[in-house]
Amino acid sequence: MNSRDIIIWLAVGLLAGLIASWVTPGSTGLLGALIAGVIGSVVGGYIFQAMKIDLRLGNPIVTQIITAVVGAIIVILAARLVVGF
Repeated sequence: MNSRDIIIWLAVGLLAGLIASWVTPGSTGLLGALIAGVIGSVVGGYIFQAMKIDLRLGNPIVTQIITAVVGAIIVILAARLVVGF
């Protein structure tokens, strides 16, 4: 993984985290959105792969963003369950 890949991964994670924080109630802040988005991209990718879900959108970036948003929503809701918000 080179530096360009890391920057793209963080940008997708930030965008996904921001979208997920808009969808879920409450506020996560910019850093919380980045963390939720990056972790969510891993969680979403794992869940989609385990359930054999293939979005086939034709654009890999859009597919990555949607996968990361789903994962980030799951991460935010799980974190709120654990913390008690």
